[in-house]
Order: sequence, then C-alpha cells, then structure tokens
Amino acid sequence: MLRDEGFVVTFIQSADTNTGIEEFRKENPGIEIVTTEPSSHKQYQSLQEADVTFIENDFFLTSRTLFAQWASAQKSLVMENFYRAQRVRLDVLMEGSSPVGGKWNYDADNRLPPPKGAHSWPQYLEHQRDDIDARVLREIKERKIPVFGDDPDSTWATTRAGALAQLSHFCENVFAEFGAYEDAMPNESWAVNHSLLSPYLNVGLLHAEEVIEAALAKYLEGGIPLASAEGFIRQVIGWREYINGLYWYFGDLYREENSLQANRPLLPLYVDSTKTQMNCVATQVRDIQARAWVHHIPRLMVLSNLALITGTSPQEFLDWMRRAFIDAADWVMVPNVIGMSLHADGGRLATKPYASGGSYISKMGNFCKTCVFDPKKRVGSDACPFTTLYWDFLARNQEQFSRNHRMGQQLAGLRRLSDLPELQERAQEVLELLSRGEL
Repeated sequence: MLRDEGFVVTFIQSADTNTGIEEFRKENPGIEIVTTEPSSHKQYQSLQEADVTFIENDFFLTSRTLFAQWASAQKSLVMENFYRAQRVRLDVLMEGSSPVGGKWNYDADNRLPPPKGAHSWPQYLEHQRDDIDARVLREIKERKIPVFGDDPDSTWATTRAGALAQLSHFCENVFAEFGAYEDAMPNESWAVNHSLLSPYLNVGLLHAEEVIEAALAKYLEGGIPLASAEGFIRQVIGWREYINGLYWYFGDLYREENSLQANRPLLPLYVDSTKTQMNCVATQVRDIQARAWVHHIPRLMVLSNLALITGTSPQEFLDWMRRAFIDAADWVMVPNVIGMSLHADGGRLATKPYASGGSYISKMGNFCKTCVFDPKKRVGSDACPFTTLYWDFLARNQEQFSRNHRMGQQLAGLRRLSDLPELQERAQEVLELLSRGEL
C-alpha cells in the first residue's frame, strides 16, 4: 500500500527492532531514522540506544507533555476531573461552557444488570482471514513463539478496512444500548454492546478522533440515548487518554509497586479454565482463550478482583494480562493492573481497592444460577470463594485500610461479623485449593 502511494519501502525481518535498524544503516549510511514516540517504556529506551529521532506520537488526543501539565497541577489525579477538562478542551458534547443535557456524567442511567426476561443481544461482525494472516500464523508456529489461547478465529480484523467496518457496525447496530449494559455480564453474550474497537485504536488502524466523530454523528442523527453517547465518549477521550497519560507520568518503576505485599504465584485457573469450578471465572477464561478479550467488568470485578483478594503477585498477574489480551499494550495494562485493579500503588490511581464478594457478580451476571457455589454464603464448602476471600482480604489488610476514609463502611461490616475466625479458617482452605487448581 505504501509503495502504491509512492513511498520507497525497505522491509527487514530481524530478531528485534534495533538489529533491524543496524542492518538498515549498514546498507544506507548517513540516513536519519525518524520514528514516532513508541508506546512503551522498554521500546522507548531501546530506540534511544539506537540513536533515532523521535516525533510526537499522535495515536492520542492528549500529548504526554499536555497530560503532565494537567497532572502536575492536581492535588489528586481524579479521572472525572481530567475527563471534564477534556470535554471542554476538545469541545465534545458541549453547549458553550456547559455539558449537553446539563450533566457531565450519566452513570446513574447506565450500568444496568442483564434484563431478567428475553433480550436480543447484538450480532458481531466476522472478519475472514487472508493470505497474510495465514502466513503470519504459520510463521508463529514454525518459530514456536509462545502464545496464549486458541488459534485466531474470525472475531478480529487485521486491516484498516476491517477496522472501519467494525466502527460502522458499532454505530449502526450496537451503540444505542452501550451505556445501559456496559457493565452487564450475561452468559448469552460475550461482548454485550461494547464496540470492540480497542485493538484497532491501540495499533493505529483507527484514530480516536475519527471514532469520536463517528459516534457524535450517529448521536446527532437521533436514536442514540445521551447516556450511551456520553458513556462511550468518556471511555475514549477520558479513560483511554487518562490511562496512557498516567503510564508516562508515573514512569517505568511504577510497574514494580506492591503496596499490599501480595506475593502468591499466579493461580492455575488463569491459564486453564478447567482448574476451577467457579462458573464466572471459568467462563471468562474460556472466552479469553477463544478470543483474547472480555470487557472491562469481567477484567476488573472477576479476574482482577480474584487476583486482588487472593493476594496474587501484581507483577505475575500483569505478565498474564499482557499475554492474554489482544488490546494489552504496555501502557494499557500497567496502570490498569498496578493501580486500578490490584491497588498495588497504594491508592495513587484509585483511592480504594476494587474488591467485592460474590454479590456484585451475582447482580451483574447470571453465572451464579448454575454454579456450585452460593454467593450469599461466606463459610462452608459451598460458600462462594469471592465472598469468603473478600472478608478475609479486608481482615488481612485492615490496619492499612483503616487509614483510608473510603474504606470505613467496609471495615465496619468486617467488625460486625460473628463468624470471622471460622471464615478465616475457610479462607485458608480456599487459598490452598485455588493454588492447587482444585476449587
């Protein structure tokens, strides 16, 4: 395609990027090599060593310099404050200096559990594999590159045309109920009304600006609730930009933080869905094995929640998330795992840990109906491991959490438990069984 547009293209396949650069320099001495800022600390350092010239990365609407200016002026790095500043700066869903509809955030109208009755969930596009896809897959197998999960199916596109088709499909067929069910986890739908655009944004097949333009155009046509439009746009100009900004603002040492001293090895169930009887967990791991993706609530409130309350090493869990997900750029996963999910940064990103028992999972999904464990029970062999371990997690960390004003209600609930010794004994059994892949 680049050659068709008149560019001179040299294709080099090397062991790594810097080796390829050196090979090119030998054949083309004296040519300046210019590249956009890479999307990871490791690659940035590597390319610095290769003595290349950087230009600003335009994959985002907020430069690293601009984000650092915003962050350095804040007392606390609250995403909602950043998002509102983005709305104003980018003039998105604004009427003068006020938000469209009079509110900045429509979460109160969104995030419903799955409907109790019959519901028609969206159909998803299929993207057929081409000769290039087949050749790449063959090379991966021939070189025995370790991968996680099944061979690629038709879920994901690998071309610009496929990414544009996915964007159009979302706007026309999925967008209207995005907000309502963005947190729902029904067995009947693996992606509910999510856009499935994150991989294309992360590799540059789509740009955030064109995604926002398409979403706004569809909203202005009518038929898309403001709550859905605002909720989706917040993910793109708010959360995505915020996470990338924090990745660079916090620096590379951030990935090593472990404020809760969590050191349990990665549980077997994360790499083999048959290693647990927990229906919610097994379902999500199977979905990841099949498609390398589940949406943000299974990631946060099932998979990460379990890692948090079992005391799993943040670094081991981060490594697994990086291997397992199709949209797992380093800038995505480091802040989301270390800060948002596992509270390993002590609250620099999220002011309280996102831990819960089985009740939240029961409310937002329908896994519990066919599970051997009861989310309402915290002790006994049929008690939900999430419920047991949630209270044990609070007990293990209550001294540290006592200094967090947002944890007062949870710790008060812990103090009211009459069966805490029995619960803690059961929790140790649960942790041992999970570590052996036997629960």
